[in-house]
Amino acid sequence: MAIYENFAQVYDVFMENIPYQDWLIYLEKIWQKFNLKPKLILDLGCGTGNMTIPLAKKGYELIGIDASFQMLAKAREKSIKEDLNILYLEQDMQSFELYGTVDCIISLCDSINYILEEDELLQVFKLVNNYLEPKGLFIFDINTIYKFEHILADNSFSQTTENMAYTLENYFDKEEMINEFYTNFFIQDEETMLYQRFEEIHYEKAYTIDKIKSLLKQANLNLLAVYDELTFDEAKDDSQRIFFIAMENTK
Repeated sequence: MAIYENFAQVYDVFMENIPYQDWLIYLEKIWQKFNLKPKLILDLGCGTGNMTIPLAKKGYELIGIDASFQMLAKAREKSIKEDLNILYLEQDMQSFELYGTVDCIISLCDSINYILEEDELLQVFKLVNNYLEPKGLFIFDINTIYKFEHILADNSFSQTTENMAYTLENYFDKEEMINEFYTNFFIQDEETMLYQRFEEIHYEKAYTIDKIKSLLKQANLNLLAVYDELTFDEAKDDSQRIFFIAMENTK
């Protein structure tokens, strides 16, 4: 079952709690801390453009890559409304191609967790190295093992709006380190006023910091820092989302 085919219709509504504006401010603080003034930025796993578009509105040049045609369609629609010239490419993270290098590559909202095999994640990191300027930064986040084990765990979640609703049943397999989200969502048709039901199953892989560091090293990327979300503090045992900053290893 392909993910985000139907969820793209309601993605923005049900992701309103994600602190995109705070992440934007945080990215600029990271660039300042590591003396980077990016002009061209790649948003890897850009979804409906919730980070791509705000960055473009601040004057950065953006490329957005996502494997979901439906998500990109929403991103393009929103970009046109904002009169923004953003290049969107429908590509898989594991095999993406660019025409040249970029100053910074970002991959946020746990896109990296969707890479379920270590060799596939290594391939992503190698491609990042290939398309990143020598002094450019690779900034990405992941949901942590703590979040999967203690926050999501075997819990159920639900949310409703005036004409939409969804339920999420979560299961974390500690042996395989795979988190499964089973989602049902209901969307009201504007003409008939009847509700359509859709379902999708999403999987995320839990990675340790040491494993991420090892894969980055194999891809000739140097891990500069690992931070608790929206801070410059070291990741803690109970961090739910952590940010990684890496750069090409020039030694």
